[in-house]
Amino acid sequence: MDKAAVALGIVAGIVLASVVFGGAMVRRVKMNPREYMIGGRSFGPIFLWLLLAGEIYTTFTFLGAAGWAYGKGAPAFYILCYGSVAYIISYFLLPPIWRFAKEHELLTGPDYLAQAFGSKWLGVLVAIVGFVFVVPYVTLQLTGIQLLLRIAGYGALNATVAVGVAFGLIALFVFVSGLRGAAWASVIKDVLVLVAVLFAGIVLPIHFFGSPANVVSRVLQAHPNWMTLAVGAAPNGTTWFVSTVLLTSLGFYMWPHSMAAIYSARSEDALRRNAIFLPFYQLVLLFVYFAGFTALLVIPGLKGSEADQSFMLVVQHYYSPAVLGFIAGAGVLAGLIPAAAQILGAASIFSKNVLGDVFGIAASDRERTLATRVLVLVVAALALGFWLIARTSLVGLLLIGYNGVTQFFPGVFFSLVWRRATALGVGAGIVAGIATVVYFAATGQTSVSGINAGFFALLINVVVCVVLSRVIGSVRERSLHSIGPIAIYKVKRNVD
Repeated sequence: MDKAAVALGIVAGIVLASVVFGGAMVRRVKMNPREYMIGGRSFGPIFLWLLLAGEIYTTFTFLGAAGWAYGKGAPAFYILCYGSVAYIISYFLLPPIWRFAKEHELLTGPDYLAQAFGSKWLGVLVAIVGFVFVVPYVTLQLTGIQLLLRIAGYGALNATVAVGVAFGLIALFVFVSGLRGAAWASVIKDVLVLVAVLFAGIVLPIHFFGSPANVVSRVLQAHPNWMTLAVGAAPNGTTWFVSTVLLTSLGFYMWPHSMAAIYSARSEDALRRNAIFLPFYQLVLLFVYFAGFTALLVIPGLKGSEADQSFMLVVQHYYSPAVLGFIAGAGVLAGLIPAAAQILGAASIFSKNVLGDVFGIAASDRERTLATRVLVLVVAALALGFWLIARTSLVGLLLIGYNGVTQFFPGVFFSLVWRRATALGVGAGIVAGIATVVYFAATGQTSVSGINAGFFALLINVVVCVVLSRVIGSVRERSLHSIGPIAIYKVKRNVD
């Protein structure tokens, strides 16, 4: 049998089995906005862990981390760091967010800021920004899937058409199954990805060099500075590394689909348990690095976005089509399942916070569920169109998305710790941060004096938010003092 047919047949079987399994597990679940968007706020620690792992560990983990290990060396270690930092933050940050969301029956991330600061328009702003910046994240998954299908097809397959078909299938799956279906499909995805990564990070190094340790030694012999960060403001140096870790760890749970996952938890304890146990999944990244380093030695010379294909090309050249099909199938799932949650998150915030809150469209449960389902297909089409136009590395796509959604973090943080923060201050900070991100993107700048451009934008966001909130607070206090002590008491009591 043709090698491509074997490999692609296995990929197709894995994808179809996962979709059928996820759909079968929710066939008797009655869908309403609460169930469709956030799984009925009923996920316990294990199921929540599967959902979060399914959303977090994507084709970026599968290919992008190996690609940067292959093409850049030490800067790739930021990927290992930011998730670990984010989990520490989440232990303290997520339970009060969940508590507030349950108390006020919130459905989306923009709902949180709108309710916390008493501003519907702040929620609309966050919804529009979140909707725009989740598209590059979905595009990242499509880019990874295309690479995998092209390799699994041994160059004979029109990967663009195959991606369109696969993504259409997953969009229809989300249309029917909602967040709970994506969580069930993550069960298969997580198991297969774990097996595939262990193969790539252990079997490949042993096959070619005897052990992962020998791979590292050989890389250091061939490239002495490969495991060392450049100092200071040098490109991808220590300043960039620290600022990028901070940017991505603070924005880790700011994505629309991440906030939906937070709301889906059954209890605060489920979130704390995940903050404790999800870091163990970071160990998977070590194996991905070993795969990238092995590829660097076995097939040197790949440049740019080609580095993202590195370890899969090793599998294609040296292993059977069946092995290639299994690894590629796991990787395709690592793109499709997170993409399912991402397009659902984007569709949810637009239907709830724009169509519902602004235009009064889809106000009933039935209408909102239908509107969200239709928007799932719209977001999928937009992401597919953006993918056909924008071609960049997987890490590049990820950082574009993070530059945008991390601008929500100051508002979320201040809502918990600083009562003087105002809706206008938070909104102006987000606008200032996004404007800075857009400026840097338009001028092609990725850093400022070594600082990640997105983190620099975040600093501007914080300054604008704090200054404007203090100015508004001072004006409000002067106004209160001008109307007398009894009025002051009444106003403060109403505000509190």
